[in-house]
Amino acid sequence: MTSYLNISGLKKDFGTFTALHDVDLDIQKGEFVTFLGPSGSGKTTTLMIIAGFEKATKGRLTIEGESISDLAPQDRNIGIVFQNYALFPHKTALDNVYFPLQMRKVKKTEGRRKAQEMLELVGLKGFEHRHPKEMSGGQQQRVALARALVFEPDLLLLDEPLGALDKNLRESMQIEIKRIQKTLGVTTIFVTHDQTEAMSMSDRIVVFSNGKIEQAGAPLEIYHKPGTRFVADFIGESNLITATITNVATRSAESALLGVMTYGDGAVDTLSGGQEVTLVLRPEHIKLSREPIAGCFSSTMTIETIVNFGDSALVIGHRDGTALRVRVPGADVVILKEGDDCYLNWTEDNVYLVTE
Repeated sequence: MTSYLNISGLKKDFGTFTALHDVDLDIQKGEFVTFLGPSGSGKTTTLMIIAGFEKATKGRLTIEGESISDLAPQDRNIGIVFQNYALFPHKTALDNVYFPLQMRKVKKTEGRRKAQEMLELVGLKGFEHRHPKEMSGGQQQRVALARALVFEPDLLLLDEPLGALDKNLRESMQIEIKRIQKTLGVTTIFVTHDQTEAMSMSDRIVVFSNGKIEQAGAPLEIYHKPGTRFVADFIGESNLITATITNVATRSAESALLGVMTYGDGAVDTLSGGQEVTLVLRPEHIKLSREPIAGCFSSTMTIETIVNFGDSALVIGHRDGTALRVRVPGADVVILKEGDDCYLNWTEDNVYLVTE
């Protein structure tokens, strides 16, 4: 499939420091792609190069086969929303949204009509004549989003746009942004370090680390089939068990912590006996019990801490000095006490293998 946005061999040096190492990525038309990673991983640098605010040391960017690498930011037809919204404080909501059309010499009557329609699309009908200081953070963000979309951009770039909002407003805006994106069908790149945002909003997640792409895939693929130890550790919670392959044919591995077990799947096709690997065991895939459960692999753990979230609880324990995490339904917490010894139980289908 021919990509809509192609990023090829993207490299960025800041003096002697290399922020991006030959990044390659294809994004399809209408996709909602999230760049996810810790601070300094390269996600925002990549976004700024796409926007034209940073110049790549080398590499090429194309939209529908046409290079945009040498175009100035204002010539790229890209809409951008930043965390601080960057609204004009002296302009009304309508004038803020109309501004990019004004810069493009769109007739005033037509431009203000389009601005009005876009404000209605983002749920701000009736707010046209308010100034930013008269609006909440969420409302200001909707104005910024409307302004970025009103001129029908080829790409929409969102750089940590929800970072300044409280939890409830943040969650409602996740839903709203996704709704608007789907309604308009605009190809969107969203930058965040928040895993929940990435998992709930994206068609595809691109995980960055140390200036490189660790893995790109659908949210559930990234979660259930991490390509590297970094991805397994960064996305969600994981118990990462160092083990050695004992039998490739039977998918068996032995760890000093949990003994011999078999794994259900892995991120590699070729393995050899004696090879050191990492086994990924998600906390929600483990069952706690007073006695071993028949048909499961089992091991013991001493409970240290129980963190109650209401609908679920995170049980943190240790075995031989190593921390282990288990997530259980909230109703099960009443039978658990800190200091208790219990059994961990899992099946091979719950174990995923990575080698990097």
